[in-house]
Order: sequence, then structure tokens, then C-alpha cells
Amino acid sequence: MRISARELLGGLLDPGSFVSWDRPPVAIAVSSEYREELRAAQEATGLDESVLTGEGLLRGRRVAVIACEFGFLAGSIGVSAAERIVSAVQRATELGLPLLASPTSGGTRMQEGTVAFVQMVKIAGAVAEHKAAGYPYLVYLRDPTMGGVFASWGSLGHMTFAQPGALIGFLGPRVYKALYGADFPEGVQTAENLYRNGVIDGVVPVRVFRRIAHRALNVLSGSPASHTEYSQGPAILDGSSSKPFYSQDIPAWQSVSISRRPDRPGLRDLLRRATDRVPLSGTGQGESDRTVVLALARLRGRPCVVFGHDRAGQTADTTMGPAALREARRSMHLAQELRVPLVLVIDTAGAALSREAEERGLAPEIARCLADLVTLDTPTVSVLLGQGTGGGALALLPADRVLAAAHGWLAPLPPEGASAIVHRDTGHAPEMAAAQGIRATDLLRDGVVDRIVPEKPDAADEPVEFARRMVTAIAAELADLTARPLARLRADRRLRYRRLGLPGG
Repeated sequence: MRISARELLGGLLDPGSFVSWDRPPVAIAVSSEYREELRAAQEATGLDESVLTGEGLLRGRRVAVIACEFGFLAGSIGVSAAERIVSAVQRATELGLPLLASPTSGGTRMQEGTVAFVQMVKIAGAVAEHKAAGYPYLVYLRDPTMGGVFASWGSLGHMTFAQPGALIGFLGPRVYKALYGADFPEGVQTAENLYRNGVIDGVVPVRVFRRIAHRALNVLSGSPASHTEYSQGPAILDGSSSKPFYSQDIPAWQSVSISRRPDRPGLRDLLRRATDRVPLSGTGQGESDRTVVLALARLRGRPCVVFGHDRAGQTADTTMGPAALREARRSMHLAQELRVPLVLVIDTAGAALSREAEERGLAPEIARCLADLVTLDTPTVSVLLGQGTGGGALALLPADRVLAAAHGWLAPLPPEGASAIVHRDTGHAPEMAAAQGIRATDLLRDGVVDRIVPEKPDAADEPVEFARRMVTAIAAELADLTARPLARLRADRRLRYRRLGLPGG
């Protein structure tokens, strides 16, 4: 069911709050036939172009909005509509407003030809400038969204949701059949299929998108909690006293075994303690990996992007692949564009070992994650929550601050794998775990970890309390890091990893 521009604005904004920014359409030279088509579209819709722009309130928060009208020449974008869109994007940027865009369009206005086609360049450029200024850009795709509109400003959202059942794609089914003499494969160009394949973040009706947008803007636009709320405390944090709770005498293999308990709390348990959270999905580029989780969240009032391994999504046969790392890189870019800290959670038995993983670039993606993280222009916190095996764990490690659960550990291979290399069997795994210095306390000693969050004595036996304790510790680090100048963060991060492993480092 198609939703008109006015219906969209009515469902998205607070009643009576919309204020139009639209000026009369830019005059362009048109044929008499096209002029008649424009006149008929105006009479049919009561609009003067295929797009409405303006501002309004979303649960009391001021936002800029752009909404296409499919009833006006199939929502097509020509010079006049494009100019209206660009003017609105630029005004939103000047005013410092978050921008909500809702396309529905057949694409380029064919009556205007190539000059209409290239308008998508300037629209994409304006959106890029809005995002570069640090302001949110949220997209809601309506039925249908096709062609150049989907391939430009419809696909640039920090988060992108779509109307249930919406037809969404690049080449319209009618055009495909005319060009190739066959129907386009059924079920491909649907909102639901794009969500399953990691192109968009979700499929929801307008009323639900309103709630999601509200939560997202709470995360991204709200005032952070006071820095003085939190106390740094000792490196090994008890939560109630400065006396270390965690004993360094616990064998490494015991920590490994504890970290593998199936009922151990994971990333989702931390997110349940968030003030606000908005789950996102996929790389936005046609890939999705269910072994990881991406979300916008506020932890004890501190806004951040959260990404990490999901214990619930990992099995012996389902391990993280290249798509998970590309989603990690999406989280990094989101945090930098939105100018909020990034929290990375490590909890993995290892990356995928398969032909597919090799051919799709697992190793290069690990390298790109490392490079992106050490140069990222936003505060970063990494959390060693449980197992930390191999390159899949290392890819999320480089951060301004690294926390570890008491039984978290980090190793180039699982101890069984290290034993197989050194001893040609897996029976020496406990010895290898001890020898390699993989425990949280070993990592603290070696400068890999900055702070240990205790388990009393095992997070699986106190899941709620442990999750609260960890979230509080993360929030404290975020409060400290966000109070520091970015130049200092960059310099400290560079020095931190330059000295790693050196005597006295």
C-alpha cells in the first residue's frame, strides 16, 4: 500500500508541527507536452513538485524532513525537484538539524533526460556534506523506490529502514522485461529480501520507524551524562572497594573453560542494560553476518556505536566471516561520521576457516579493521568479554582503552591449536594457555589491557550484576575519553601501540 508524502509526514511528525521550506519550483525550459503532464500532476496531487521539504517535531525534537510523492509523475526527480532537495539538505546542515529522508520514486524524470539523471550527483554531494558535518541522516524507503533515487540519496543513510512489502531496486521490473524479454526474478527487489541480505537495517511500518528514529536521535543528539558521575577506580575493579577481587593465581585454562560456558552473558546482555538502543543490520552493501551485532546505544547515558561478537549467533559450524569484519568497518565509519565513541566487544572462538572466507577476503578485512581502528578520529573502547581467539578478535582490539572481564582471554589460536603446533597434539592445551600469557591479568601486566572487570566468581553465575558492572566500567571510560581533545587521543593511541611489547612499554 503506497503512502503519500502527506501521510508520511502525518505519521512521522508530531501533529501540526510541520513547516514547509518549499519555494516555487525552479523554472526550466519544457515542451508543451511535458508542461501538460506537470499541470495534470499538480491537479492530481495538489503539489507543485514530486517532493515536500521542511521541518517539524519528532516527539518534541526539531528535525528536517524530505518526502517524495509518488503520485506526482511517479515521484521522479528532475532539475526542480533536485534543487528543492539540495536546498533542504543544505538548510538542515546550516541549522544543525538531523535529517529524515523518505524517498519513493521511479527514478530519474525521463522527460528531462540526461540533465535530470546527473542531478543525483549534487544530491549525493549535499548529503555527504551534511554527514561530514556530523549530523544524522536517517532514511525510510517507501514503496516503490527505484533507479537513481535508490542509487544516490536513498542509500546514504546512517541507518536505513523500509516500508513492509516495498518494491526497492535499481532497475525497474518493467524496464528489465522490455530490455531482456523476461520477468525480473521474483522476490529479489523487496524490502524484506534486502534486509535479509544486509542492504538495509530493517523493515517496519511508519509508526515503528517514528519510534526507532526517536531512539536513534536520543542516542545521537542527547546530552551525555556528566563526566563526574563516574570514578575511574583501580585497574582491577571490584566495584565496591579498591582491593583487587580477582586473584592472579587462577589458572589460564580455568579461565578458558569458564569463558566457554554456554550460559555466559554476552554482548546482548550488555545492550539490555543500555538506556536507548537501536539495532542495525548488515554492511549496507549486500552482506550480513549473524555472528555479530551492531547498534546505536547509550550506556549509562553515554552515546556510542556498539559492535561486537554475538555468542548467541556462533556455533561450531557458524563462525565469523569476512562480512562480519566489513560490518565492523561500517561501525567504525558510523562512529566517526556521527562523532560518537565506538565500543567494540570481543567474544569469539575464532574467524571462519573455509574456502569461502579465503576467497572473500578474510585476511585483508582483518588488516583493514586494524588500520581503520588505529587511525579512527573518535574515542574507542574495546572489551574482551570472553574468548578472544585469533585474527577475528585482534581485528576489534586496537582502542584508546581496553577492558577485560576477569576470565576474558586473548590468543593467536585456541590453546588446543597452539598445542597442536608445538606438541603435535591437543593434550597440552592447558600448558600452552599458561605459557602464552593469555589471561586478563597477564594482558594487564603486558599493557594490552588497561582494566579488569571482576566476575564474582563467574559471570555466568551473576549475569545481571556482571553486565551492569561491565556497562558501568565502559561508561566510565567513555566519560574520560570524550573529555580529551582528539589530537591527544590520536597521539596517545599512536604511542600506546608503538610501545606495545617493548621493555618498559
